[in-house]
Amino acid sequence: MRAPAATVAFGLRTRLVLAFLLVAAVSAVTTAALTYREARNAVLTRAQDTAVVSFREEAERFVPGLPLDPDGLRWHLYDIAARAKPHPWIVFAEYGSVRASSGDRPVSGVLTAELRRAARTSPHGSFERVVKDGKAYLTIGMPVLTRVVAGGRAVPSGLILYAVMPMTNEEVDIDALVTAARDGALPGLAVALVPALLAARSVLRPVRALRRAAHSMGGGRLDTRIPVRGRDEMAELARTFNESAARLEHSVQELRDAGGRARRFASDVSHELRTPLAGMLAVADVLDEDAGELGPDTARAVRLISAETTKLAVLVEDLMEISRFDARAAELTTDEVDAAESVRNTLADRQWLGRVRTELPDGFRIRLDPRRFDVVVANLVGNALRHGAEPVTVRLSKRGDALVTEVRDCGPGIAPEALPHIFDRFYKADDARSRSSGSGLGLAIAEENVTLHGGTLRAENVPGGGALFTVELPFEGPTSGSGAPDGPAAGEGSESADSRGVKRSGR
Repeated sequence: MRAPAATVAFGLRTRLVLAFLLVAAVSAVTTAALTYREARNAVLTRAQDTAVVSFREEAERFVPGLPLDPDGLRWHLYDIAARAKPHPWIVFAEYGSVRASSGDRPVSGVLTAELRRAARTSPHGSFERVVKDGKAYLTIGMPVLTRVVAGGRAVPSGLILYAVMPMTNEEVDIDALVTAARDGALPGLAVALVPALLAARSVLRPVRALRRAAHSMGGGRLDTRIPVRGRDEMAELARTFNESAARLEHSVQELRDAGGRARRFASDVSHELRTPLAGMLAVADVLDEDAGELGPDTARAVRLISAETTKLAVLVEDLMEISRFDARAAELTTDEVDAAESVRNTLADRQWLGRVRTELPDGFRIRLDPRRFDVVVANLVGNALRHGAEPVTVRLSKRGDALVTEVRDCGPGIAPEALPHIFDRFYKADDARSRSSGSGLGLAIAEENVTLHGGTLRAENVPGGGALFTVELPFEGPTSGSGAPDGPAAGEGSESADSRGVKRSGR
């Protein structure tokens, strides 16, 4: 049986490869993210530190003249901007109400109130990165200090210098890092696919071996074993499988040996009983014929002995027949016969024509073993008469390339829990019926004979009441492998169940 496409598409190999690629992808993304963060911080910090140090030096060198001249202040700002590091600055100056810059506007819209407040309160100045209109800027605020007395402590002069440096180059570098990480991830995953496939193969190899071994054992080869390689979990699984297989093989062999001994015992006992039973039957028949000349008690005892001897003979014959099936010694002697005539002969031989309704259309020619077909019909009809209720109906029909023989009674039917076991040997669903004139093997023998012909036998309850047994046999006879080859039937002395019914479980 092939597995569904969806199951194959998401099989163990696919899941292993996907899991491996997922781990590789997560590792690549995590590494790229950490690398990006560190590289970004390094790029920004380097540019930031260079700019802050350079601007602080410029602010410390700047000595304004008081009172401030706006035009002279602007030229100083031009001079500071010319020495900008690492990128060009735009320098702004604020002193009271005076505003000046090295650019075309005296006031910058990038400078924040927080930076202005920090620059006024801290003698060392402050800086911050600002993003405005999607562009990144480094803004620096630095107070200009002056000494009132030479060699004295520097105090704020009230003049604040600001530098605004676009970080375009740093953004370009960061974008390049992102692009490199993204472009390197896909080839990395493609490269990771190779070890993923190799890893999946190494994991799946013992799994496939285990599957083949299990399939082989399911086919009956209990000596199947798996090579054990390594000391990992798969090797331990292989060892466990081999140990379990060895125990199973040993148990099955013990059961086979026990079953073989039981079958040989039954066969040997049956053969050993057959000869003395023949003599007992002959004597019983003679006594039964003379029972009328004996006293009432003696006559009843003689008739009981005759009946029980006949039952024992029937059981021995059925055991011998079952033994032939178990030994696969049962063979078919096929001939082309008229099915309706064969059924009528079976009913007539057992004096059942008056008790059984028939629907037997002529013209159904079929190749089968007449003796075994007689056994099948006799056992099913006898079973229906004994454990069902009259009228019993036998019907022949055609279904495709098969002859259908139906035996139906009008009894209470078969108990649902007994249906799955109705063809088991000696099965008794009702202990109260454990003593019966049948051997308890009739239905099992009928099923074996039908199977030998390459046909089927099934039992069911019909809605209107009663049980229905249906036999389907191919018109052309058994196909190759479905039954035994034609030849002389083993044990021609084996008779069908004539008037002896087979106990029907659960009736």
